[in-house]
Amino acid sequence: MTYPEPRYSGDTGELSATYRPYAHSPELTYKNGNTAHYLATGATTNGQFGLYRWVMGPEPSGPSPHFHKSISESFYILEGSVRIYDGSRWIDTRPGDWVHVPEGGVHAFRNESGEPATMLLHFAPGAPREGYFEGLLDLAGKSEEEKAEFFIRHDTYWLD
Repeated sequence: MTYPEPRYSGDTGELSATYRPYAHSPELTYKNGNTAHYLATGATTNGQFGLYRWVMGPEPSGPSPHFHKSISESFYILEGSVRIYDGSRWIDTRPGDWVHVPEGGVHAFRNESGEPATMLLHFAPGAPREGYFEGLLDLAGKSEEEKAEFFIRHDTYWLD
């Protein structure tokens, strides 16, 4: 493997770093109190990746097994324990654990610990996952057909 073609053509570098303090308010709060922090979106990384801090309360929550056709997804556990399904088994993770799921890989995650948990979600390339996260808030009143279209539009394919 080699380095990709340069995306920056200057000779002196530029001042373009981004800083976000840990205490920054979340961009999204769900009815159950879970929050999503948009650390880096596909739009802010020129489509290279998306990085989100996912904070879950003690109540069980998380998606059932599914896969993505165009993006990989990685999970890095910061606090607590998150059960992550790798397609063949559920793994009880702890802080410092990392799970990577390539495109097409079946996966799921749940906080079933009874305690709060926090993890980083990394998507590559940087798809507009914020539209997916925000759209989940409006699914309750949608028809099955509308839900199916939403999931396909957001590259999420559920296993029955």
